[in-house]
Amino acid sequence: MNIPLIDLKAQYNSLAEELNNVTLEVLSSANYIMGKNVVEFEKEFADYIGVKHAISVGNGTDALVLSLKAMKIGPGDEVITTPFTFFATAEAISAVGATPIFVDVDKETFNIDVNLIEEKITDKTKAIMPVHIFGQSADMDPINEIAKKHNLLVLEDACQAIGGKYKGRNIGTLGDVACFSFFPTKNLGCAGDGGMIVTDNDEIATILRALRTHGSGENGQKAYNLLNNIEEEIQTANGADDTVYNPLKYYNYLIGYNTRLDAIQAAILRVKLREIDKWNAKRREIVEIYNKELHNLDLVTPSVLEGNEHVYHMYILQSENRAEVLSKLKEKNVATGVYYPVPLHLQKVYKDLGYKEGDMPVAEYLSKRTFAIPVYPELEKEQIDYIINSLK
Repeated sequence: MNIPLIDLKAQYNSLAEELNNVTLEVLSSANYIMGKNVVEFEKEFADYIGVKHAISVGNGTDALVLSLKAMKIGPGDEVITTPFTFFATAEAISAVGATPIFVDVDKETFNIDVNLIEEKITDKTKAIMPVHIFGQSADMDPINEIAKKHNLLVLEDACQAIGGKYKGRNIGTLGDVACFSFFPTKNLGCAGDGGMIVTDNDEIATILRALRTHGSGENGQKAYNLLNNIEEEIQTANGADDTVYNPLKYYNYLIGYNTRLDAIQAAILRVKLREIDKWNAKRREIVEIYNKELHNLDLVTPSVLEGNEHVYHMYILQSENRAEVLSKLKEKNVATGVYYPVPLHLQKVYKDLGYKEGDMPVAEYLSKRTFAIPVYPELEKEQIDYIINSLK
């Protein structure tokens, strides 16, 4: 038996006819940029999360960068975040000219340790960016309390956590702004790159819509006026076609980006969004089996914070003998993954920040012990049994 870490073909096959149909519909429409599918997907996603605004962009990294820009974070500012996550989290902070300030993580949940945040706040701190790592929410109530006390913004990096909940509330509604990724391996993934930003803040939403398209057009003018306290009539171009010609795109008001969700990806994601709760529930069913069967082994199974609804983007085990376990699983043709072998504070690119080994002991400890095994919802019973028996 040969079991991949994630089986994208199995997911495609389960929806092949519908995915093929919507893709061909977009192709035949010749409406590839923005348009109906993007507008409808943004509405459906906003409804699903429970927010006023959903602004689609080209990928999850762009979602983080644009959010920080819209929150007016830039050179000289500091943003507090975790070192135990994908590089894009810190990279986005650096990309806008700010400095990532790392806080160690909780040993049980792998999320930022809320007890260590306040000591890292300075007069340069502008925001806290918790990451809902592997699909489990960070402990958001104390994070929001700290943010309120120090007049800080909260940006949720929810790129791995679509559909998760914290004390009954949806991930994505727990801060000022939240970002999602639709990279193909995510729980909700498209057939390429894609991302989404959600917020209830009208001003931030307007600035985001301007930033994603070169700071131009109607949204560019609205954002410019907001930022400069100007009241004037907004130019509109009724019926303009973004795919072919929109006269307003040649009027620029902000230095922005070119980062839009393709219409084909939006059409695909509209189909998959209807399945996400079912898929996440299936992941939790598989995890229940894993936890029951593996708890007596020389492995540490994942912990879930009370009140959280985990969506298990990854099922993460810990072993003191990781290399040996991974080698044996490879012999059994069971794919695994190590997330993350080098915590961000020790990445060479951040050498100038002055961190050294031992500064984030929990993140460093986890980086040497953790690994992922398959947990995708299309796993068959015989595959699950094979993975468990291989580990045993």
